[in-house]
Amino acid sequence: MELQSLQPLAQQLFADIRALTFDGVGVTRASYGAGENACARHLEAFARAEGLEVTTDRAGNFVYSDPADTRQGPVIWTGSHLDSVPQGGNYDGLAGIVAGLLVLIAAKRQGVTLPAPLQVIGFRGEESAWFGKAYMGSGALWGKLTAADLALQRREDGVTLGDALAACGADLAAIARQDKLFNPADIRAYVELHIEQGPVMVARKIPLGVVSGIRGNVRHNLIGCVGEAQHSGVVPRWLRHDAVFAVADLIMRLDTHWRALLERGTDLVVTCGVVQTNPAEHSISRVPGYAHFSFEARSKSSDTLEAFYQLVQAEMASIERERGVKFQLDRRLLSEPAVTDPQLCDLMAKACRERGIAHERIPSGAGHDAALFANGGVPSAMVFVRNQHGSHNPHEAMELSDFMLGTQVMADTIAAIPVAPASV
Repeated sequence: MELQSLQPLAQQLFADIRALTFDGVGVTRASYGAGENACARHLEAFARAEGLEVTTDRAGNFVYSDPADTRQGPVIWTGSHLDSVPQGGNYDGLAGIVAGLLVLIAAKRQGVTLPAPLQVIGFRGEESAWFGKAYMGSGALWGKLTAADLALQRREDGVTLGDALAACGADLAAIARQDKLFNPADIRAYVELHIEQGPVMVARKIPLGVVSGIRGNVRHNLIGCVGEAQHSGVVPRWLRHDAVFAVADLIMRLDTHWRALLERGTDLVVTCGVVQTNPAEHSISRVPGYAHFSFEARSKSSDTLEAFYQLVQAEMASIERERGVKFQLDRRLLSEPAVTDPQLCDLMAKACRERGIAHERIPSGAGHDAALFANGGVPSAMVFVRNQHGSHNPHEAMELSDFMLGTQVMADTIAAIPVAPASV
């Protein structure tokens, strides 16, 4: 099955959806919002024009399939997410859905019978930027959304996640009961194409990466630090309860621990992406009595995440005693690390070698819907496509030629998947 002739189709589809969701800087496709809906409508029209069937699952995600393939038994899933971060890039998520559609179209046009029926999934709500929660569409499918999750509010308009799911036709009652909305045994494999969201592949000059695993994360959307507002000119250091200095002290201590762990070979990244005082009351001449920040740590090891989180709590307690402040944490959010399926990864690497494509095994620092499938017992694999300028910004610059290589390798991998797991 050859896909190179479909490159103009992919190029047009990317261009059309970018135009539909362009915000003046990048693209904005809010989870369960206007941009995501516009993307979904265009993909549906495109798929139907190609003779594909489009349905929604009980979690509100979109499912694209070939209605002519009526075989029973386990299916192969591929796909990614429709949403983006605010003012994001056009390829994060969307590339995986387009790739899956191209494989379906190529198989249909060329009369190729794949090892099992192929379904492309367009997941809603993967980005945590909107509700402070990642993997909403796939998480609902797996029965992983809690009552607290469903009460989360979207940043732009305050709509709750529960209301957003109900509005898109999801089975909210089942989701609230945390029912699993599908049978994992019905999925032979899950394969996802995604742009690399960091600089490694560009730096190493490799167009494709076979993903060896996906980092998990522990995070707080908001940690408040309560001190005491005071006049900056009259209060000496030893009597101050400065919230900003306390937060800065904590961040620097965490950086010291992080550096020491890296020197020991530990896989870990730490980020405080939001640090803010209250704009209604902050002033040059005021010792700040309140500040808040976000916290996130990512690692391929659950033990590392937990150990570092305990360090965070210990340092908070120490700073509270020393500076007379109090840290207030919102709900802890945890996504477990995932390991991709060795057999599928070998098939993917073999496909690269047979086509003479330079590639490497590479871990994913970012989270993906694939992690839920891998951790849920579904054999899962990912192929990364080289992408300039990173991701979560409007400057994503994936080359269409690299994308087509990745799509071809994904198609080759899907075509090589055994119909049933090898007997032991």
